[in-house]
Amino acid sequence: MKYVHATLLVAFSIACAAGCAKKELVVPEPAVVSAPAQLPATETVAPPATTIDAHESIAATDIAEDRITPAGNATQASPLKIVYFDFDAWVLNGEAREILAGNAEWLRKNPGVAVILEGHTDERGSDAYNLALGEQRAKSAMKYLQTLGIDAGRMTVVSYGEEKPAVEGHDESAWAGNRRVEFIPKR
Repeated sequence: MKYVHATLLVAFSIACAAGCAKKELVVPEPAVVSAPAQLPATETVAPPATTIDAHESIAATDIAEDRITPAGNATQASPLKIVYFDFDAWVLNGEAREILAGNAEWLRKNPGVAVILEGHTDERGSDAYNLALGEQRAKSAMKYLQTLGIDAGRMTVVSYGEEKPAVEGHDESAWAGNRRVEFIPKR
């Protein structure tokens, strides 16, 4: 009888231990829906975790050395205009598309010039999220330029996230000025 009780006790203990195995906690990434009111609904997805391939990595010093302007004067402003974005969005609005059309026209007139598309964000959000969002903004602009006939081989995407603000401050007007893609001509 003691043998039966001992066997049942061991079997019950094993069953309880197996039932208490740790389960993996899966935390879904938050979905981001951000489409301007004047545009038809478009598909938006949260930016993926960004990993940079060794072949895609570009040193900041390489970029700074390659910057040019039409006359080659580094102090002159870029002829390409900046595109601004809504909060937490990378969808192009009508104004952004007009600016990109002008930038595409300049690039068609200057076929020997490539361009760096620098994606930027405001200071809100984690560093990793802002780097991914800046990259999505730059890629969005690049894809639109491709639809306008600009070869992807002439464009390089770089994200600085919140690291290079154009406007200092901690209010909506400063944040709006930092949610942008800059176009830097290069040799």
